[in-house]
Amino acid sequence: MNASAMLLVAGFGLALGLVAGRVAARLWLAATLVGCAAALAAAVSVLAGGAPFEWRSAARIGGEPLHFSLDGLSALFLALVSVLGGAGALYASEYWPQRAHPRSAGAGRAWWSLLVGCLVLVLLVRNGLHFLIAWELFTLAAYFLITLERQRPEVRAAGWLYLCASHVAVLFLFAYFAALAASSGSWELGPMHERAGLAPLFWLALVGFGLKAGLFPLHVWLPSGHANAPSHVSAILSGVTIKLGIYGLVRFSSWMPVPASAGWVVALLGMASAVLGVAFALGQHDLKRLLAYHSVENIGIILIGLGFALVAAGQGNASWGRLALAGGLLHVWNHGLFKALLFFGAGSVLHATGTREMSRLGGLWRAMPWTSGLFVLGAVAICGLPPLNGFVSEWLVYLGLFDAANTRGPSAWGALPAAVLLGLTGALALACFVKVCGVVFLGAPRSEAAARARECGAAMRGAMLLLAVLCAAIGLAPVLVWPALARAIGDWRAEWAGAGLPVPLGSLGLVNLVLALLAGAAAAWLCWRVRRGGQRRAPTWDCGYAAPTARMQYTAGSFAGILTEWFAWILRPERHATPPLETFPRAAGFAEHTPETVLERVVEPAGRAITRFALTARALQHGRVQAYLLYLLLGIAALGGIVLLGAGS
Repeated sequence: MNASAMLLVAGFGLALGLVAGRVAARLWLAATLVGCAAALAAAVSVLAGGAPFEWRSAARIGGEPLHFSLDGLSALFLALVSVLGGAGALYASEYWPQRAHPRSAGAGRAWWSLLVGCLVLVLLVRNGLHFLIAWELFTLAAYFLITLERQRPEVRAAGWLYLCASHVAVLFLFAYFAALAASSGSWELGPMHERAGLAPLFWLALVGFGLKAGLFPLHVWLPSGHANAPSHVSAILSGVTIKLGIYGLVRFSSWMPVPASAGWVVALLGMASAVLGVAFALGQHDLKRLLAYHSVENIGIILIGLGFALVAAGQGNASWGRLALAGGLLHVWNHGLFKALLFFGAGSVLHATGTREMSRLGGLWRAMPWTSGLFVLGAVAICGLPPLNGFVSEWLVYLGLFDAANTRGPSAWGALPAAVLLGLTGALALACFVKVCGVVFLGAPRSEAAARARECGAAMRGAMLLLAVLCAAIGLAPVLVWPALARAIGDWRAEWAGAGLPVPLGSLGLVNLVLALLAGAAAAWLCWRVRRGGQRRAPTWDCGYAAPTARMQYTAGSFAGILTEWFAWILRPERHATPPLETFPRAAGFAEHTPETVLERVVEPAGRAITRFALTARALQHGRVQAYLLYLLLGIAALGGIVLLGAGS
């Protein structure tokens, strides 16, 4: 079967899932899995060297003819949509079943199919008007998925914030596509490199797509949206939908001219997002909110790769630019896999305990070994440690930065601090996930809910295992993904197409395989020692307390306290303390909360100021025609004064 036939099957499967979602859970799951599998097959066929898909029709929507296309760049993103769309559907069949959520499960299934279908359309359409329609439809589907538990006020607030931010992004994108259409005389999309006058429009695209991607400081909707959505929805939001913002930047920076400074601006935004995203993650006590901030961090890593690829393209240097872009594009895939795995793991914890607060968890390793082990695997991947996939993509970005630094030109001045900040980001991410794994899975249960936790079922475990296997496969055999990356890179810049493998990915895979075998052997030896009784068990050191309790363990806040102090200038933590005032105090406590600094200290005050101004100006609209005529005369007089002053000068 060719790509067109497989895409037809995918469309039929997702459409059937949309229709069957409300009434037939099993039919919905089967149809969604078939549709996602067909879309994945179409993407793989193009990435493996097959002919790009192209289809035009005389049929019109909004007065514009239909035009669909699938090349290597869009196929790379389509493969991710397909894998996570299918894995999320499988996970949701157990996590959000009809019996537990009779009012929202059916609607959730239908909105899921619509979301996945519209994500596919965004990647296929080649018309600006149809792109905006598909973009707005998937935004609405995501909103209704975020607010499945709309009876909770915090969920409604998160959904409203997401919707507002998304519509601001659409305004910028509408201005972008309308300007393109006005310049070219058509809404059709395609290469326009010869139109140098379109370069300033890149800034509109950066804001519009950057808002969707959640880059700092445009991320204000992301933490609450990901934290309050059902966990399978959080996984597709973080793993796929924010990547559509990256797709927009990559796609239109390949088709359109960009300003000379665009690469540096994108790289600087990437560095800020990477470092500050992980800094805010360190200050979180909510497990899913912590993972949401790591999405900001990883979007920053992707933008570092894209930014330096734009710089290299502007300087005509393909070697290190291809490495940086390859690392960024591979990190799109890698982050989608391990972040969805982590959100699935967090959902399993929430499903078993009913809480996302890390201070109420602990000791889950014994009760939930599958969830714990798979979550740790995802944590190793997101920290960029070998032998998993996160290491491969970050290594490619590092190599691009190091090669840029060796040029001893202007690029070196940006590449060196970028490499240092990327290393700092990795170190802070490692500290953050040591905190998470230690507080959530090790130690003693901190609440009755944690003590009663039980492992999730087969469907949820199956979805997590699929993503874990893919994380390991890319890490152990990265050479297998290079043809797909090379195809996507060639479609981004035609002059970068056809080049061979620039780095020894085969050797890297062999090293990762050896490391994985050594780690497996060490784990097997440790288990053997424990079973033979070679380890003596004893209570944790109790500091002299006669009756230690679970409350005496490290909390999420205390574990990362020193690191968060480094970033107190932007985190602005709020501390609430009740100091002990007696020799034997009856009450004492300490709590620390990290606010959403950009939202609460910048966006909301600005919104309140605009609202006050609008209410004040509203007093001028009192319905008196005489006053309106006076306003008009005053305006004309002011304009006349300006004209006279200009003529006099």
